[in-house]
Amino acid sequence: MESKEIKSFSLEEMKNKYLGKIGTQERDDYEYELRMDVLGKMIKKARQERNLTQEQLGELVGVQKSQISKLESHANSATIDTILKVFKALKAEIHFNVMLEKQYIQLS
Repeated sequence: MESKEIKSFSLEEMKNKYLGKIGTQERDDYEYELRMDVLGKMIKKARQERNLTQEQLGELVGVQKSQISKLESHANSATIDTILKVFKALKAEIHFNVMLEKQYIQLS
């Protein structure tokens, strides 16, 4: 019986093949959606750690419960201002990093 070699691929190779190379619109859209999904999950986890319901967090932020629900499941539907208000209400710090030509930009 002849054995066949199984070829393996890295995650980056698979993303390049099925989503497009870095810099293409399809790949940028995928990466953006992935980051927004993670952000929504972070908001939900922080809210739960504070033992708040979506309704209670909404009251602290000044939005409806439904907006908190949408934010937790699809953070891309919110403005940066709303996201910052949510983290402030949760008494959580959020940090944004800006990288330009492989160097982080720091504000003094």
